[in-house]
Amino acid sequence: MKQESRARRVGLTVVLCALVLRLGSEGYGDKFLGWLTSPDTAAFFIYLETGRDVRFSPSLPAFSPDFMESPPASTLPPTEPTLPSFSDADGLELYYASTEDPDIPALLARPLQWNLRGEEPTVLIIHTHTTESYTRTDEPYTESAAWRTADENYNMVSIGDTVSRILEENGIPVIHDRALHDYPSYNGSYTRTRKAIEDYVHQYPGLQLILDLHRDAAGEGRNQMRTSAAVDGQASAQLMLVMGTNYDTYEENLSLALKVHAQLEAQCPGITRPLQLRAARFNQDLSPGALLVEVGAAGNTHPEAHRAAEQLAKAIVALADGTAD
Repeated sequence: MKQESRARRVGLTVVLCALVLRLGSEGYGDKFLGWLTSPDTAAFFIYLETGRDVRFSPSLPAFSPDFMESPPASTLPPTEPTLPSFSDADGLELYYASTEDPDIPALLARPLQWNLRGEEPTVLIIHTHTTESYTRTDEPYTESAAWRTADENYNMVSIGDTVSRILEENGIPVIHDRALHDYPSYNGSYTRTRKAIEDYVHQYPGLQLILDLHRDAAGEGRNQMRTSAAVDGQASAQLMLVMGTNYDTYEENLSLALKVHAQLEAQCPGITRPLQLRAARFNQDLSPGALLVEVGAAGNTHPEAHRAAEQLAKAIVALADGTAD
């Protein structure tokens, strides 16, 4: 079979040489030379000689010594992220602002038994403090207060949109609540969010993950905390998972939070701040898959926050099919 293929290529070469002589004798030399030195023609000649299918960068001159052969499709790296080992908790950083003392290694290793992909919504994204925003550069929006705006293009709704887009692109159906739960009154934000979550859970019983996305704040006046990480060489905010412990089933949520935390660090080292355990509920008692995530801080910019949000979404995609028993 290989000999027949080789014979056909030799035959094509002979025909091509005859065509070259004929075109040259009839004054088509310049046009033919342009075709002869094109990357596509170079690839064709290599096929005739070796049988290999190659592709060359169009930015390189024809027959450049820098031509590189593309790897066969079967050797390209997989696009699906690889899960880290959930058997070693030594690399996880936690901050204890609670009297609870959970068994972190055991909770990290506990299997995650869910599947976020499907037709019905499995993820709810909500924002208790919806108007939280970031340090402005030249964005054209009006602040309702310092580092806050009702403009959903620049408050936490925009961060939720980034997470929602990536999840849905990966077959994970999302409900994104866009209500301003902290405006015009900040007081009672968690109560309003709780009512909304209860309504969503009743309407969509298939919800398995509830993400309450915030941004952190610390500092005085213009001196606001700025978290710092790097994503593909670009400045990014950091992410911090906050886990309430003032309810009986908090360990179920903590088991999930630990896996998300570990996945984030595996795919982008330095993207997380220590996971916080706090003596509160944060409405996490409404679901065994409820997470509160601080996406950067007031000192970060919107682009930095969006890069961090993209990493959060990718970590959720990586865990979308659960973990092995």
